[in-house]
Amino acid sequence: MSISLPIVGKLSDRYGRKKLFVVEIALFGLGSLFVALSPSFGLYLAARFLQALGGGGIFIIGSSHILSTVEPEKQAKYLGMLGAMNGVAAVLGPNVGSFLLDLTGNWHILFLINVPIAIALFILALIKVGESSDPSPGTLDLAGIVILSVAILSLMYGLTNIDVDFWASFRELDVSGFIGAGIVLIAALWFYESALLRKPNRDPILPIHLMRQPRYLMVLLIGAFSGGTLAAMIFIPGFTENVLGIQAEKSGYWMTPLALASGVGAGLGGALVAKRGPIFTVILSGVLAAVGFALFPLWIDTKWQFLVASMIAGVGMGVILGAPLNILATEGLNANKGTALASLSLLRQIGMTIAPTIYAGFIARGYKNMGELFKTDFQDI
Repeated sequence: MSISLPIVGKLSDRYGRKKLFVVEIALFGLGSLFVALSPSFGLYLAARFLQALGGGGIFIIGSSHILSTVEPEKQAKYLGMLGAMNGVAAVLGPNVGSFLLDLTGNWHILFLINVPIAIALFILALIKVGESSDPSPGTLDLAGIVILSVAILSLMYGLTNIDVDFWASFRELDVSGFIGAGIVLIAALWFYESALLRKPNRDPILPIHLMRQPRYLMVLLIGAFSGGTLAAMIFIPGFTENVLGIQAEKSGYWMTPLALASGVGAGLGGALVAKRGPIFTVILSGVLAAVGFALFPLWIDTKWQFLVASMIAGVGMGVILGAPLNILATEGLNANKGTALASLSLLRQIGMTIAPTIYAGFIARGYKNMGELFKTDFQDI
């Protein structure tokens, strides 16, 4: 999925967002079908790879299509609506999946259900979606695409190998080796793309002109932090089990308040961007998310308190999902909006990959030091 983001963003700008949207939907549907039918784990992984290549760019293409076809005063509203649908999907997906799994006892149905949805989207896209693109006369940077793909694959593989003992993990070759190789490849790609930019009729895969702007780099950094915030959601089921006493098989349903609130927050974010601007909206999002998550360890003892904290955190997370960062990332651009949004999504994906390991490391260290904490308390008594 991380590999597909920058490539799909670039190709959609160059060849047409409708074309790439249709291709992405087809790949996602075929990948889902092959996952459900896979007879071995190797083929299952290959099918998941195909599914991820299709699913990675769908939201990016939708956002860049809005930014390229909708008048500026309505863009924030439409991006907010798109983000709100993301929030609704975050509720419906896991809950419908859990219901179908309980009903059938068959995991294959979780992927087969994507097939009719993909077919419907494919047909609707062909009929209803208009084409938009930023035609480029330059030759497509195939060498850059290959280098970038290998660099992202190496970097993400290294990041996913990080253990709960965060710093100690970097002594392992499958962490430091792959992350180091990814960084070296990205640095090499930067010099290659910079040289390519000076040649006529070339179209580099990296948005070099954007990455030289401090404002855009700050947007990418905020995007990575927003991914880290989103990753905190994975600990909610465990929290409800251990703090509220919810049964393990029902704990996943308790993500619903936060996901619903994020849908509301995304719509609210679009309205706030239109009225107060993207920078105010980003700051408000961070404050709300910080307050909401701080309430979990500092305040929650009962289920109603959990609901309140979840909704505050969810609104904060939702606000940043829809409009503000997308508007900031593409502000002043007449072309390459899909490329700009893809880079932002890639950094968010990296944040979502690193953050759970860091969070889990805090938890693991807490358990490791628990004996010393109890020993101190007993001595005081």
